[in-house]
Amino acid sequence: MTDAPKSYRESIVIDGLNVSNWDSPAVYKSLAAGGVTAFNATVATWENYRETLDHVQAWLQRFATYGDTLTQIKTTEDILQAKKMGKVGVILGFQNATPIENDLGHLAVFYALGVRIIQLTFHERNLLGDGCWESANAGLSNFGRDAVREMNRLGILIDLSHVGERSTLETIDHSEKPVAATHANCRSYFDNPRNKTDEAVKLLAARGGVVGATAIASFLRTQFESTLEDFIDAIDDMVERIGIDHVAFGADFTQDQPTSFWRYIGSQQGTKYPAVFTRYGIRYDLMDLYPKDLETPDKLPNLAEALDKRGYSSEDIGKILGLNWLRLFQEVWAQ
Repeated sequence: MTDAPKSYRESIVIDGLNVSNWDSPAVYKSLAAGGVTAFNATVATWENYRETLDHVQAWLQRFATYGDTLTQIKTTEDILQAKKMGKVGVILGFQNATPIENDLGHLAVFYALGVRIIQLTFHERNLLGDGCWESANAGLSNFGRDAVREMNRLGILIDLSHVGERSTLETIDHSEKPVAATHANCRSYFDNPRNKTDEAVKLLAARGGVVGATAIASFLRTQFESTLEDFIDAIDDMVERIGIDHVAFGADFTQDQPTSFWRYIGSQQGTKYPAVFTRYGIRYDLMDLYPKDLETPDKLPNLAEALDKRGYSSEDIGKILGLNWLRLFQEVWAQ
């Protein structure tokens, strides 16, 4: 990161979502080269309780193996320490609540192991509620409402990125703490069921939450011809709708993931391929899944430069790069 401007090198840089191949050493080199202070690392998507425990165990081993580069994040102070030490902070997170199965007690177990972000649903229905691709749009279940209360109590940030319209609004209303959409754009900006409605992002922001604008091409207007400037357009759009204090970024990087990964996450409930949502905007050549000049974490200094060229102040760039996430984490994680 020596070529990055001093202002970027001094910034807290937090990526709201990264689901890369954690068995690839190149991923950690890219994160370090990009000056990433912390990122939300997907530990589970369709996995059950035991499978997810195995994934957490693997992360504990990675913290030992890559100790010179990585450090686990459990508090906002850990993020500040990661910055001081020049390490990449890893926030363990789920893209689905399936790991808790039907036992709310499992949330406390995962919290004790360092899980700090949980997305309620991944595209489809689970025991908590409906995802954004579920046809019924039935909202939260009774169990889901109880799960929201328990995550509030423990200090786990609730993520609504893949959550259904009604489930999203009910969660925002039901939660006693602010919530997030760690990686999503506005549906009015680009009409995709995975993007969030104006009503949802405005209510989320009004309650103190943060939306991480996502760079993945499926959710940008220019789709698979996108450049970094097109991603800045999505950020501009979100800022205009909900204000600078509630916008961050969640790049949704999938670095070095094999075809088997895409087939797994593109399966109905993780088992039946293809799912309904797989037929909408999924690409497997992956060469142009991200905007040009923002393909991997080592390109993140380009994001700060592009925001500067677009006219954002240094203070506002700092908010988008990470300070808005830091503020939200402090509010939600605090006991």
